[in-house]
Amino acid sequence: MLAATYRRYGPPDVIRIEEVARPRPKAGEVLVHVRASTVTSGDVRMRAFKGAGIFWLPMRLLFGVFRPRNPIPGMEFAGTVVEIGKGVTRFRVGDAVFGMKIGGANAEFLTIRENAAIAAKPEALTFEAAAATPFGALSALDFLRDFVRIKPGQRILIHGASGAVGVFAVQLAKHFGAHVTAVCSTTNCDLVAALGADRVIAYTDVDYTQGPDIFDAILDTVGVTSFSRCKRVLAQTGRHVFVVQTLIQLLQAIWTSMRPGKRVVVGFSGGDSMDDLLLIKSLIDSGKIKPVTDRTYRLQEIAEAHRFVDTGRKRGAVVVSIGSP
Repeated sequence: MLAATYRRYGPPDVIRIEEVARPRPKAGEVLVHVRASTVTSGDVRMRAFKGAGIFWLPMRLLFGVFRPRNPIPGMEFAGTVVEIGKGVTRFRVGDAVFGMKIGGANAEFLTIRENAAIAAKPEALTFEAAAATPFGALSALDFLRDFVRIKPGQRILIHGASGAVGVFAVQLAKHFGAHVTAVCSTTNCDLVAALGADRVIAYTDVDYTQGPDIFDAILDTVGVTSFSRCKRVLAQTGRHVFVVQTLIQLLQAIWTSMRPGKRVVVGFSGGDSMDDLLLIKSLIDSGKIKPVTDRTYRLQEIAEAHRFVDTGRKRGAVVVSIGSP
């Protein structure tokens, strides 16, 4: 099969298209013919091995100290089941599916456990739109539910509201009954407003840290805010939650957890929950949330997709079309 590969960490030029062995499903696994995948901010950080922050050492040990342990990148996928392993009961050959697996999705085929983050593709979505969903939606769900601890009526500010995580964080926060203030670039304000945000702020035009509004939570999806500047607009028991963390924020999280009042919270989204993906699918099927795609590249253009994601200017997801079965 054809697959994107990277044999060393570095810039987008380390990505190559190679012919590699097609995987075979083991017991409890399915083989998916991938129709579409993506390049996420997580993918480019893993490729360059930048932005791991406080998780640098454990991530190196997990993904490869000197070179990638799995040379095929990619996390999100949508495609068709073409073979099932022994004991599989959730899926049959021919099922259209979507899901998330850490590594291996930028290829014509991948194997994944049937009880991992894989589900029937929402009927209303194309393969490309379905592939644009799991990373952002599962991350947003994890951070809102488990770290923000979102409740109806809360006032939440989401910084980086037009990114892959941000577009779903806005929609899910509204679904959970929160009042949402979204922060993004001027060019993305209309998009974020259409997703349901109650108020949209262009970060170049308004400094919300000096404004009168008080928030029960601030969710920073891109790692550009600081607790020292934002604590003025946090409620007395407010939580400042970071999706991308540094050592400073880890220390702040430890310090603020030891006393009552405003808190810094750091966390990590595993993105491997079948139940969470089924919840996301149900919300898509009912029209409560939807994916946002920026642009689509062919598999042979994936290095260019990495270059674009490296700019930090994408809206929603960057899709990689891999082809028909």
